[in-house]
Amino acid sequence: MFFNLLFNCSVVLLCFLLSLALSADQLLPANAPNIVLVLTDDQDVELHGLYPLQQTVQLLGKHGTQFTNAYTSSPICCPSRASILTGQYAHNHRTINNSISGGCNGQFWRHTSEPQALPVLLQRHGYRTFFAGKYLNQYEGAEVPPGWQQFYGLHGNSRYYNYTLRENAHNVSYTDTYLTDLLSERAVEFIKSNGSSPFFAMIAPPAAHAPFTPAPRHAGAFALVHALRTPSFNAPAEDKHWLLSSGDKLDNVTVARIDKYFQQRWETLLAVDELVANVVAALNATSVLNNTFIIYASDNGYHMGQFAQPFDKRQPYETDTRVPLLIRGPGVPAGEYAHMPVSLLDLAPTMLEWVGLQAPSHMDGRSFGAQLQSPPPVNAAQLERTLLIEYWGEGNDDTYNPECPQQRSDHLAQCTPQAQCHCQDAWNNTYACVRDFRYKLNRIYCEFRDHENFVEAYDLYEDPYQLRNIANDLLPIERALYGIQLRKLSKCVGNKCWT
Repeated sequence: MFFNLLFNCSVVLLCFLLSLALSADQLLPANAPNIVLVLTDDQDVELHGLYPLQQTVQLLGKHGTQFTNAYTSSPICCPSRASILTGQYAHNHRTINNSISGGCNGQFWRHTSEPQALPVLLQRHGYRTFFAGKYLNQYEGAEVPPGWQQFYGLHGNSRYYNYTLRENAHNVSYTDTYLTDLLSERAVEFIKSNGSSPFFAMIAPPAAHAPFTPAPRHAGAFALVHALRTPSFNAPAEDKHWLLSSGDKLDNVTVARIDKYFQQRWETLLAVDELVANVVAALNATSVLNNTFIIYASDNGYHMGQFAQPFDKRQPYETDTRVPLLIRGPGVPAGEYAHMPVSLLDLAPTMLEWVGLQAPSHMDGRSFGAQLQSPPPVNAAQLERTLLIEYWGEGNDDTYNPECPQQRSDHLAQCTPQAQCHCQDAWNNTYACVRDFRYKLNRIYCEFRDHENFVEAYDLYEDPYQLRNIANDLLPIERALYGIQLRKLSKCVGNKCWT
């Protein structure tokens, strides 16, 4: 009797597993599209960060659509990447900075957010999944994250040499292999060996993140280029929050360093340009290019000398928050510019719509797939959108740098002699902003949680470089309404975020 029971249980289990496999196949149409997401690190668009990517702009921009109003939901790596993977704002996935204590690859992420992230949903839907590159800053290769069938994840933060990858079941260290080139090889191998199954491939090269190490073949390619001298470059910031207004102008040595880093950042992106070209060629060689959505984006922007802040992100200005976004794929208009405002957390629900899935109710982003594939002219209502940008300052005792004159008790962060000890962050560099797009209106309104409850606001039509803070010029009712909107957005979940 025991063996009969065991046999019956085995048959039931086998039938159950077969039904799962069949249901996944039945959900997928014969022409289910592939998706490739290339996600760079700290690449701006405001300072002409796409210039080095001539092939990418040609292959994805001229043959697809380039977005002019794409924004990160948090201008720092780990929270932004968590938002891309989950379609959620940081206040919901609870990854608020790059530290373990700030939720980066922390317990809530691993136990709650990650198991319901985009790759898990796609894999359940029958997609083959592939990842190569930087995952999350605090990921150290203990295991392959859920949802990835092929995984080549970088331990820790971006670097170009001397790194370790979690390569599926093993951790493998490299010394002299340029990381972007290795990621390109792995991606091309995956595409060429995939067969007929639909796939999702995410490739996350280290460029243009520090330490700004170009491939040897690209070193010096932009030696004659200088950092973009925007009107805000090395300009006093008297009407901005205290972290910026307390700094002096940068000296000539620091400005020269900014120029060098600017050149090197562009040079690191040349290998990314080759990576994109290699991926497109592999898709074409396997006859799946016309049925593949290719997304190119960055996790956040970057500033270089604006308002005398040397080189970093973390601030609520266009340099740090506006990101490149190019998309090519089935039904995507070619050679067009999309002016509709989008957030990086919209990518997950958009991808799910492309494959025929409805976004889960916990996702805060909303799909722009139908808008993207609708022919111009765009309806004016599509250009109206309110986005949340939120950031939590990281300064504490452990971020103190004795090489700089500030005190440990100041709880400042990102202070280095190379940056003239202009600290890039602080414990109360915490803010939430409404990015407001409406008819004939293009504004940002930010409230800081500092000792002044400081407010900044800018009219981006009149003042694209954010030189004049108009917070005190707003009508009291306008400030009140923005404040109410911020409080709602800072707690919103799901479609409650779609104001």
